[in-house]
Amino acid sequence: MNASVDGPLRVVPLGGLGEIGLNCLVLECAGEAIVIDCGVMFPDPGMLGIDLVIPEFDYLRQLGRRVHGFVMTHGHEDHIGALPYALREIAAPVFAPPMAAGLITARLREHGLDDTADLRVFRPGERWDLGPFAIDPIHVTHSTVDAVGLAITTPRGVVVHTGDFKIDYTPIDGRGPDIQAFAAYGARGVTLLLSDSTNVEHVGSTGSERSVRPGLDTIFQGAQGRIFFSTFSSHVHRLQQAIELSEANRRRVVVVGRSLVNSVRIATELGYLRVPPAIYADVSDLATLPPSQVTVLTSGSQGEPLSALTRIAMDDDATVHMEPGDAVVLSSRIIPGNERAISNMINHMSRRGAQVFSARNAGVHVSGHASQDELALMLNLVRPRYFVPVHGEYRHLAEHVRLARSLGLPDDTVVLLEDGQALEIDGSGARRVESVTAGRVFVDGKGIGDISDIVLRDRRHLSQDGLLLAVLAIDQHSGELIAGPDFIARGVFAEGEQQRHFDEAREVVLTTLGAIAPESRTDSLEVKEEVRKALRRYLSKTLDRRPVVLPFVMEM
Repeated sequence: MNASVDGPLRVVPLGGLGEIGLNCLVLECAGEAIVIDCGVMFPDPGMLGIDLVIPEFDYLRQLGRRVHGFVMTHGHEDHIGALPYALREIAAPVFAPPMAAGLITARLREHGLDDTADLRVFRPGERWDLGPFAIDPIHVTHSTVDAVGLAITTPRGVVVHTGDFKIDYTPIDGRGPDIQAFAAYGARGVTLLLSDSTNVEHVGSTGSERSVRPGLDTIFQGAQGRIFFSTFSSHVHRLQQAIELSEANRRRVVVVGRSLVNSVRIATELGYLRVPPAIYADVSDLATLPPSQVTVLTSGSQGEPLSALTRIAMDDDATVHMEPGDAVVLSSRIIPGNERAISNMINHMSRRGAQVFSARNAGVHVSGHASQDELALMLNLVRPRYFVPVHGEYRHLAEHVRLARSLGLPDDTVVLLEDGQALEIDGSGARRVESVTAGRVFVDGKGIGDISDIVLRDRRHLSQDGLLLAVLAIDQHSGELIAGPDFIARGVFAEGEQQRHFDEAREVVLTTLGAIAPESRTDSLEVKEEVRKALRRYLSKTLDRRPVVLPFVMEM
């Protein structure tokens, strides 16, 4: 590393260090910056009504034109899904491998940005300059095609970012990870390694994608009815295996679900999905094809309420029906937070008489992330001067730190960062510096960032305890009660008990108003507060509940 270079190398994670998803990291040097990945996180059950979670882009807005571009490592939503929102803030080009570029194009089109965004395609080994950064994408194996790690040469040395990866020596397409490229950079000297931590708690090595083939083969050979096969829409290699097994077992393939149809189209156009066109059938053909000759590829393996598979499981789809004797293959991992939705969906499938195969009871899934032995190999290949674990919850990052130290990396060269914590590296070493603004922005319908934690707290309060609305009219001059109080309740009282509680609540309000001086009753804000407190005391005492109480005072 050249100590004479002006300015430090700065690493600023805006997402992905402290949670699964939301991956977004800023790399700065010589006063310029690039952004590696820009993904979403899907809401957990406590985020009521929220569609997506994206990173806070305040820091990117501060950088402005110093951002030379967004560089994507692969096409999963937790790495590309926030791009349409970021590009509204920062007009910078986007660089992506082919499959990711196809998926990004579809996202940009949905947001009306496909004509204005500057999207550029790269392939592994195609090195290019981006401001003071020289980007060298390195092929890695993951649960989607076109995944890359990045070797980034900066004025302060080389930064290696693994992206999401595992070391699969027998991948479906025969393209193993470019281990030699990582080793070559390690031999020349690497200043900083940023490495995927998702599977660091798993000992040994992650299985090859080919390891799911025997389990799938058994299901396809034994199924008497339709096979409903669901995986992540971007998992091209898993889809390839399902289609090959369908062909071997004389099944036609019907693709259901917008995201899956889109992914199949893109992967086929790029040559990653090799499928005889005649194997496909239309949804309308399901009525005439024998069930034993049909495979339905469908989206919705996470139990999403509006997904194709959930609708089918609930017998709520007009054209696709699940029947006794059918088999369902959920060939994906359970994203944390989706357990209940998936369980409910499986219950509905069981009611339809289908047999469900998942990672819990059959060998139908293997992870796309490196386990401990592969992570150790990456550290030994790259031999970085400094190491920062990325992509994981805090416990994953902490475990990756322990792994690195067990391999001999000195304590002061291994740095655990969280979102917003900036790291600077220069000739004198590496150190944490002042944090930047980072956080989560909630997307609710067309609203972006207008839903705060306080709003979510109120939504949770309403969902758990209900609502009591009290309406009354007060003479604005005399403070006398003109009308009411009348009540509207939701989720508070049992149906047969509601009127009794309304009568008692009315007496509580009248007593409260009688205790307020007439001149004070002309102040609607004071009346609201006194009524609210009185009703909350009543509900707490009689029902031991704390619903949201909203007094509405009309001044007449």
